[in-house]
Amino acid sequence: MKSEPLGEDISQVEVTNISRHGLWLLVREEELFLPLDEFPWFMRASLADILNVELHGAEHLHWPALDIDLTLDSIRRPEDYPLISKADTKQSEAADMP
Repeated sequence: MKSEPLGEDISQVEVTNISRHGLWLLVREEELFLPLDEFPWFMRASLADILNVELHGAEHLHWPALDIDLTLDSIRRPEDYPLISKADTKQSEAADMP
């Protein structure tokens, strides 16, 4: 009796490590590091929510429970994607008012 061929690998993204400095992802064959100072949304997230990550298409990561969407390019080159908080912008605008 011959076994059926294995199906497609559905686990194309995996969180491989988490530390107080950030988290490491293995996306297909590439390892990526997300430092928490550049990706602060993960700082107070639960372990279960961080581990629940999905790869949509070739370049889109989604954490459903955290409502976080990132492209692989934004992880590879975060300097090209500056974070601007709407709360910080409103506070700055209020401080500038007479």
